Amino acid sequence: MGKSQSASGAVSKRSRKRKTRPVPGEAEVTKTTSASSKATKQHAARPVPNETPESLRFRVTEILQRLEEVYDGAFEGLNYSTPLELLVATMLSAQSTDKLVNTVTPALFRKYHTVQDYATVPIEELEQDIRSTGYYRAKARNLQACCRQLEQQFNSTVPGTMEELISLPGVGRKTANCLLSQVFGQQGLTVDTHVNRISNLLGFVHDTDAVRIEFALMDIVPKNQWNRFNELIITHGRKTCIARRPQCSRCAIADLCPSRQA
Repeated sequence: MGKSQSASGAVSKRSRKRKTRPVPGEAEVTKTTSASSKATKQHAARPVPNETPESLRFRVTEILQRLEEVYDGAFEGLNYSTPLELLVATMLSAQSTDKLVNTVTPALFRKYHTVQDYATVPIEELEQDIRSTGYYRAKARNLQACCRQLEQQFNSTVPGTMEELISLPGVGRKTANCLLSQVFGQQGLTVDTHVNRISNLLGFVHDTDAVRIEFALMDIVPKNQWNRFNELIITHGRKTCIARRPQCSRCAIADLCPSRQA
């Protein structure tokens, strides 16, 4: 039988193939959003005169100390209670916000408890359960593929090494570092849009590639502060150094920022 057609002979909307939008990068935020990218270009960091690698590390340390005083206890991340829940939440946060994801996951985690639950549910049902996070079709495909691989290769548990984590569908270094730091007690630099944008504005890096930024930051941020660096920079990006409207007049590190506005 041929395709369903209307009286005019055109293919009906119901029979048309659904178009899907791929999740940018490796199914997670690996590039700045358009707003962040524009803000970074508009307020690109000016070179810091005579800044040596040693003086840059000193400036990084001073910035972290000041941000610690301002944002102590202010970090708000993804809500989870198990490694699997954090893995799922982080994958859903691609091109979304932690705040929005945290409104979706309570019901999601009540419904799905194991990797088998995600792996065997009809894909259309999973899509609807995560629809409001955006890119829901691509995310649902990645979630199912990831959970099937966890079931087949990792005894249905979330692995605890970078190499194993990035072997999973839809998981890149950002998601892996998030899991390693929050679940497995390791130090990791999670380069999300805030860390990407603000690291450039502060003159820590001059790059937009998340992986290159991660390795560049490793050289200037003390390793025992990598996890806290993530929290402080992300909080600063949400509350003060906002992409569309940076609050330089009330910024605690304005005098240390080569991108500050007059």
